[in-house]
Amino acid sequence: MPLPVPGNPVAVPVLALGNILLVTLQGDLHDGMAEQLQQDITDRIAHSTADGVVIDVSGVDIVDSFLGRVIAEIAAGVRLMAARTVLCGMRPAVAITLVELGLTLPGLETALDAARALELIAQHPAGAAPGTPEGGT
Repeated sequence: MPLPVPGNPVAVPVLALGNILLVTLQGDLHDGMAEQLQQDITDRIAHSTADGVVIDVSGVDIVDSFLGRVIAEIAAGVRLMAARTVLCGMRPAVAITLVELGLTLPGLETALDAARALELIAQHPAGAAPGTPEGGT
């Protein structure tokens, strides 16, 4: 793994698992890293057949309004590209903090862990929300 260079943060890896992209957040996500992550995810969706993105936050101890906004923006971009976003691995303290901050994270589905998040996306094709006909209307 490359060492961080001042002013040039190491990018967050975006792994492809079949038609699903997996992003695991660890620790703090700084401005430059957040912008790069958003760009990486949208580029990967645009150049692949990805049905969804799983964002695993099990390695995050604290969610502030910045991280909440970044996750919401990623989900909005993914949704515009006809894919789904599932947030997983959220610790109870993180969920409580999100509620206290008033962050609703529209466009996000949640799952307890990465395995359940992958199943959730696999159950419903891209463009079809749960409970709607395939392809949506």
